[in-house]
Amino acid sequence: MQERTKRTISIAALSLIALTLLLRTVFTVDETQYAIVTQFGRPVRTVAMAGLEAKWPWQSLLAFEKRLMVYNPRPSEFLTKDKKNVVVDSYVCWRIADPNRFLQTTGDLTGAEMRLHDTVWAAAAAALGNTELAALVSTKAEEVRVSEVMQRVTEQCRARALDQYGIEVVDVRMKRLNLPTQNRESVFARMRAERERIAKQYRAEGEAEALKIRAEADREKARILSEAYREAERIRGDGDAQSTRIYAEAYSRDPKFYKLVRTLEAYKKVIDPNTTAILSSDSELLRLLTQGRTK
Repeated sequence: MQERTKRTISIAALSLIALTLLLRTVFTVDETQYAIVTQFGRPVRTVAMAGLEAKWPWQSLLAFEKRLMVYNPRPSEFLTKDKKNVVVDSYVCWRIADPNRFLQTTGDLTGAEMRLHDTVWAAAAAALGNTELAALVSTKAEEVRVSEVMQRVTEQCRARALDQYGIEVVDVRMKRLNLPTQNRESVFARMRAERERIAKQYRAEGEAEALKIRAEADREKARILSEAYREAERIRGDGDAQSTRIYAEAYSRDPKFYKLVRTLEAYKKVIDPNTTAILSSDSELLRLLTQGRTK
């Protein structure tokens, strides 16, 4: 009975040792991770493909994220080309491109973020140092060059991080651009002055357009009056010609009657109770009154 108990304990111990060795030997790699097998702290193998793998029991296993990661560095203050201080809040999209170099140079994600912070800060300081504040903050959208500046920062960070740390910097973007308290008033004053300049420009353009419209209206008025006067003179001339023609036709039909009518019309205009006319007895005007109608 005692022998059987010892044998059972031995089998259980051996099974436990075998299971431990199996667990220490076999491991699985997730498709979202890199696996690095190390021996006494030194990398000996990198596994990038997902699946079941094996290692020696005395070897260790490290896993690193393969997917895209986002690092949000703390806001930093920079100096622009025109000596203006700005506070930039940015973010970095990155992934591990070379697991071995990443392990050797950074060790873990905390070390990687520290290296990224230094890299991004240096690139941003260089790019913003060659950029004026007006290219970052402006009332005119076409003058803002933030995307171009951050593209230069991304390119500089990508080259340095990949070569030194095995990190691929995918993108560096600006989340927020702020100004130190001592610079805000000067920027706001410049923005107000810019708005006032634009308002004055609009008012001047409006006044010039008003003068143009008034001048055009005056020219149109003069043209219309000229055409109206010309038309009135034409109509008046046509009326006079028509009147003369009618008078001529009437006179040609009965000259004596026409003369009588014209003489009577002249009496109406010349002779009235308030008019005193002194004429000779043989006056042509009084002949009708003194001699009557001639045959």
